[in-house]
Amino acid sequence: MLKRIKKIMKIGLVLSLTLIIYLFWSWFSPQVEKDTVVIIEQGSSFRKLARSLDNKGIITQFRTFIMLAQVRGDTRNIHMGEYNLKKGMSQSEILSLFVSGRVITYPLTLLEGWNFSQFREILKKSSKLKQTVAGLSNQEIMAKLGRNDLHPEGYFYPDTYFYSTGSTDFTILKNAFKKMQSRLDQQWQSREKGLPYKSKYEALIMASIVEKETGQASERPIIAGVFINRLRIGMRLQTDPTVIYGMGNSFKGNIRKKDLRKDTPYNTYTRGGLPPTPIAMPGDDAIYAALHPAKTDALYFVARGDGSHVFSKTLTDHNKAVREFQLKKK
Repeated sequence: MLKRIKKIMKIGLVLSLTLIIYLFWSWFSPQVEKDTVVIIEQGSSFRKLARSLDNKGIITQFRTFIMLAQVRGDTRNIHMGEYNLKKGMSQSEILSLFVSGRVITYPLTLLEGWNFSQFREILKKSSKLKQTVAGLSNQEIMAKLGRNDLHPEGYFYPDTYFYSTGSTDFTILKNAFKKMQSRLDQQWQSREKGLPYKSKYEALIMASIVEKETGQASERPIIAGVFINRLRIGMRLQTDPTVIYGMGNSFKGNIRKKDLRKDTPYNTYTRGGLPPTPIAMPGDDAIYAALHPAKTDALYFVARGDGSHVFSKTLTDHNKAVREFQLKKK
């Protein structure tokens, strides 16, 4: 009897060791035959996930995968999203990836100088984003952000944002809105004294104009200085980008004299002071320039045609620069 018991124990030990070896082989041996993308849906059970991986040939035994998760206590720790499984990954590495939440992310870039309509358009074209605000008006979007008292223009920070499958367009909007609030608040606290702004909102308006007037960061403080000089003496800003913004969809790529004469709330040729809202999304350089304008006596500037400008103190010098660089008459 004793020999029989010992024999059974030996058989049990062999079977146990065999099972352990098999499990370790299943858990830690290479499984993924080629790079594969896997999407874990919201609310998907672990058993359903394991069965799906098995059906697709990504793992060889879904039961051992479930057992691994149970042993590690991870059946409820996986994160939804889109994952990139690399060739040669084991079940253990796959499970660790799902638990880590290191999902595939996609970039969405909002360019400096874009307006809110362009921002909304790029959100619509991002196929991996879940569309939740496409049918809302601008003011409904601002209400959703808890700021229905604000006009949306200029209030979203231009940057590259990363999102994963299942993320919503509203999440990008919210992040960009919060980031602009934060950047504007920080820069407003360190602004130069004596600027002719009644609020940081007026500084944001100025920054948006500076953003649209030049692509050269080095010139932005000088351009801001010119506009500050004009505000201080009550001279109209007379800046084309505000006129173009006020024209809306009627602008076809060319601004004419009659457009400069047609009055709108954004026509800084017909109206004094700043326009009622920003006209674009300014970046850090433009915001900094609006709050730290260069000390200059210039009141005018004209584009050279290479991205830079000629700055003038008098109208006579300005007209000369216009003839040279705009009318090509020396």
